[in-house]
Amino acid sequence: MRALTFKRYGKLPGIGFTEVARPSIKPDEILVKVYAVGLNPIDNMIPTGIFKEVLKFEMPGTMGSDVAGVVVGVGSAVTKFKVGDQVFASVFDLGVGTLADFAAVPEFAAAHKPESLSFVQAASLPMVGLTSWQALRERANLESGQKIFIPAGSGGIGTFAIQLAKYIGAKVATTTIAANSYLVRSLGADEVIDYKAQKFENVLTSYDLVLGTLRGDEVERSVSVLKPGGKIVSLIGPLDKAFAEKRGMNFIFKVIFSLMSRKIKSLAKRHGVSYSFLFVRPDGAQLKEIADVISAGSIKPVIDKVFSFEDAKEALAYLAQGRAKGKVVVQMK
Repeated sequence: MRALTFKRYGKLPGIGFTEVARPSIKPDEILVKVYAVGLNPIDNMIPTGIFKEVLKFEMPGTMGSDVAGVVVGVGSAVTKFKVGDQVFASVFDLGVGTLADFAAVPEFAAAHKPESLSFVQAASLPMVGLTSWQALRERANLESGQKIFIPAGSGGIGTFAIQLAKYIGAKVATTTIAANSYLVRSLGADEVIDYKAQKFENVLTSYDLVLGTLRGDEVERSVSVLKPGGKIVSLIGPLDKAFAEKRGMNFIFKVIFSLMSRKIKSLAKRHGVSYSFLFVRPDGAQLKEIADVISAGSIKPVIDKVFSFEDAKEALAYLAQGRAKGKVVVQMK
């Protein structure tokens, strides 16, 4: 079968189309004929090797994490799915990829695709949906009436997280360029800051939660917008000791990640707030909950551009520019 793969880690990862064997499924897996794949920034980061100590791939590694398609095979222990079911899933952090004709997906990672969504729409959701859900509902316990700051509101994470926060009942502030202000307001953002004209820390005060979505000094600057007891849940780092402990990493990594997060942890402590790093995990049960919210019309996919499978490398390059409004999706057929 065809797959978009990378051959090695580094500046020249050798990304290209490769003929690979169709996945053989384990008893607890389903075989999915891939109809669409949603792309995420980390798909471009993995081949660089920045996460090679955390995300384990056998070479050549198949790219892509999100998938929507049709079940064409089921393992002997699978009980929730049957051949012919339409499903969507994230296989992030499982050492496999989805930019291929077929993908093996563990049963626990998959959910039935909402009937109201196309395969392209469904493929745009797993990672951004799970990341937002795990950050807002699971890690931060965001409640109705609280205030959350979600930088980069017009991006893939932002467009979903704004809608989820409004579904919960929170007040939402975000940043974007002036040209995208209508988009983020249409998704529910209450306070929109043109980051080219204003610094968010000069505008926002007494927020309960910050979702860290941007690299650089954004996370450190966001400390000042929180009220005492507020929380920062960062999706981009720095990694912390709790992350290393959760993954059972050795003492060296615990020390390294502690040092990496020492500055932001100290800054947060001085301001009476907390900092934590979130690494999204696949979770079909949460995807089912997300599907229910979508089916009720409370959240809608936001898609910037759809590419063909043959143009998947161009799709990744387009995503890397950081200008997409919503998600970039590869459609297989």
